[in-house]
Amino acid sequence: METHTLAVPGADLVYDVRPADGPHRPLLMIGQPMSAEGFGALAEHFADRTVITYDPRGLGRSKRTDGRLDNTPAQQAADLHLLLAELGLGPVDVFASSGGAVTALELVTKHPSDVATLVAHEPPINNVLPDAALADRGRAAFNDAYEAGGRGPGMAAFIAMTSWPGEFTEEYFAQPVPDPAAFGLPAEDDGDRDDPLLSKNSWAVTDYRLDVPALTAAPTRIVIAVGEETGDTYTARTARAIAAELGLAPVVFPSHHGGFLGGQFGYAGKPPEFAATLRGVLDQP
Repeated sequence: METHTLAVPGADLVYDVRPADGPHRPLLMIGQPMSAEGFGALAEHFADRTVITYDPRGLGRSKRTDGRLDNTPAQQAADLHLLLAELGLGPVDVFASSGGAVTALELVTKHPSDVATLVAHEPPINNVLPDAALADRGRAAFNDAYEAGGRGPGMAAFIAMTSWPGEFTEEYFAQPVPDPAAFGLPAEDDGDRDDPLLSKNSWAVTDYRLDVPALTAAPTRIVIAVGEETGDTYTARTARAIAAELGLAPVVFPSHHGGFLGGQFGYAGKPPEFAATLRGVLDQP
């Protein structure tokens, strides 16, 4: 694996290239707010493709020089466009997870010639939901818990929201505040308030609005993926709603929202099975 740094306006982006010789297009793997390390287990299953991973600006090894903390799909898509131009690899295939899938949708919207096939796995966009206002309220609730008590309480509230089955209701909001200990999280306040998942720094991701005409007009083949174990929880519902807006049938992938992970971040996914499904989708004409 080769590691490089690319200076872009406002940041130094660190990216990794796993080179390979073969007939397949290069494969870019991206997440948000996850850095490149989350894709190690999945990348191992694509040794016949050149695989590119990177740390979004301000995350992991990529340092910001713009003095900002906000994470926006527009900025991250602009960064990726510059990165792909630097690599000079031509249109690439993209596997994008969670907030990274939102970034990838923006990349296709603004730079459709950059991407041949996009597999967008469970993009979290609130406004596509019929209960969008309540999804916004749930997001505000976990942010309130984070601001009041730090990462443990905030993460417990986040897990409660993202594991709630079906539409958000007053029954959901009437629940007691989740106990961090129930999720193996510390209750002590670490003093941090800049977590990209729990703060307001990444609200632009879930506030993103699809440009449906641009996406449907793009030459990119777009696949919306949903985990078979995600059920009817938040990111499965957003994925299905996005697919419906684009006139697509979502493709079911093994495992859950972190199904490609090899145990990182507390997620135990199914990387071999996930990779096999991803390969099958990418190999379709």
